[in-house]
Amino acid sequence: MSDQAIGSRIAYVRREAGPTRPAPIMTRGVFAWVRENLFSTPMSGVLTIGSLLFVLWVAPDTFRYLISDAVWQAPDGVACRAPGAGACWAFVAAKFEYFMYGSYPRGETWRVDVTLVLGLALILWLLIPRLPRKGMAAFAFFVVYPVVAFFLLRGLEGVLPIVETNLWGGVFVSLLVAAVGIVASLPLGVLLALGRRSQLPFVKFFCVVFIEFVRGVPLITVLFMANTMLPLFVPQEWTPDRLLRPLIGVSLFAAAYMAEVVRAGLQAMPKGQFEGAMALGLPYWKMMRLIILPQALTTVIPGIVNSFIALFKDTTLVAIVGIFDFLRTVETARLDPVWAGPTISTTGYVFAAIFYWVFCFAMSRYSQMLERKLAAGRRR
Repeated sequence: MSDQAIGSRIAYVRREAGPTRPAPIMTRGVFAWVRENLFSTPMSGVLTIGSLLFVLWVAPDTFRYLISDAVWQAPDGVACRAPGAGACWAFVAAKFEYFMYGSYPRGETWRVDVTLVLGLALILWLLIPRLPRKGMAAFAFFVVYPVVAFFLLRGLEGVLPIVETNLWGGVFVSLLVAAVGIVASLPLGVLLALGRRSQLPFVKFFCVVFIEFVRGVPLITVLFMANTMLPLFVPQEWTPDRLLRPLIGVSLFAAAYMAEVVRAGLQAMPKGQFEGAMALGLPYWKMMRLIILPQALTTVIPGIVNSFIALFKDTTLVAIVGIFDFLRTVETARLDPVWAGPTISTTGYVFAAIFYWVFCFAMSRYSQMLERKLAAGRRR
C-alpha cells in the first residue's frame, strides 16, 4: 500500500488527554452510600425495606403521642388525663428541678451547676484533639477537679453550708456515679490485666480470683455487699459514706470487666513488640507505658467504650441501695397524686430513655471518630 493511501486513512491522532468523565452516578454521592449501606446484598435490601415499612407504621402514632397530641403546659395532671391526651411534657417541666437535683436544697443548686459546668469544660478540653496542653487538662480533671467538686457539692464548714449526701439525687448523681466508675475502672482494669499476665504467682492468683469472682456475680450483689460489708472492715468512725459505698462497688465491678477487655488487647499485640522493647533495654513499666499499652488500648477502643456505655446504664441499679439517681427521681415523681396518670408515668420513662440514649450515643460517636483518627495515623 502506498504512503498516500495510508495517509488518507488516518483522519486524526490525539496528542493530549481527553476530559475526565464523571464516575457513574450509582458509584458516587448519596446513591453510592445508599447502595453500599442499605442495598449491598439481597438480604440487606429486604431488611432495609422491612425496617422502612416498620418505621412508616410506627412513626405516625409516635409523632401524635409525643408531639401533636402532647400536653406541653398545664398546672397539674388533669389535662394529661383527658381522653386522647398524649405525652405529658408539662409533668417533666414541673418536676425538672427534682429530676436534676433530687432533694438538694434549692437555694444551693448553683453549686451543682458550677460543678457540672466545670466537669464538662474539662472533659471537652481532654477529648477535643485540637485543644493544647492535654497534660495540664488531665491534671486538672483527675487531681484538682475531684477535690473542688467534693467541697462544692458537700460544702465546707464556715464557707459553704453542709449538704449531706442523703439529699443528693437526680441527674447529677447519675453522672457522678458514671464518671467515678469510668475514671476509676480503666486504670484499675489495666493493673488487673497486667497482674493476670504477671509471672508472679501470688499476683496472678489474686487478679484471676478477683476478676472471675466479680464477673461471676450480678452488679446488684456487688452493690449490696459494698453497702453492708464495707462498714464491717473499718472502724466505726471510718465507716464509708452511704454514697461512697456504691461508688466503690461500681468501680470494682467495672474494673473486672475492663481488665478482660484490656487483656484482649495485650494478647493481640505481636510478640515482636515485646521483644523489640526488651532489646532496647527498657524496664517493664516503661515498656508498658511507652510501647505496649498505647497500642493495646488503641486496638480495643470499641470494647472499652462498650464497657463505659454499659456502666453508664447500669448506674440505675444504685437505686437498689437507696441512692436517688435520675431514674429513681422519675419513679418517685410519678407517685405525686397531683400528677398521677398512665400517660404521665410513660412520659417520665420516655424522658429518662432520651437522657440515657443521648449520652450513650455521644460516647459511641466519639469512639468511632477516635478510631478513624488513630487508624489514619497507623496507615500513615
